[in-house]
Amino acid sequence: MTDNCLFCRIARHEIPAHIIHEDDRLMAFLDIQPVRPGHTLIIPKQHYPYYEDMPADLAGHIVNLGQKLGRHMKRLYGVERVGFAFTGIHVAHTHAHVIPMHHTQDVTSTQYIEQQNLTFKMPPQPPQEALAATAAELRGELHAS
Repeated sequence: MTDNCLFCRIARHEIPAHIIHEDDRLMAFLDIQPVRPGHTLIIPKQHYPYYEDMPADLAGHIVNLGQKLGRHMKRLYGVERVGFAFTGIHVAHTHAHVIPMHHTQDVTSTQYIEQQNLTFKMPPQPPQEALAATAAELRGELHAS
């Protein structure tokens, strides 16, 4: 773990998070600026700046948890698809996004956008109570199965 890494600090419980799942190697918690309700991040507790840096079995563990969450999200949110992507755009600590997709544009690449000089803003942060309720709902589903 790295002292000043945001996700390492969350993994050490130094920064609060709406935790959905935690085991000895992983932590899953709600994104505080979600694309859609239920948008969850899955991180390895050990610091790996890039997803290709981590051991294959750990990547598989993240994908397995993402699949399990995805199945529950489909039912909970009535969506046909759940997006899953490893990224490292805002925090250089491997993390996967698991996002219930209500529209095909919920997870997209700027390569497909015709206008290249667009400006983007982060989605608004929901109230803490809403995040807590969503986390409790997902946690209950995940650990009931």
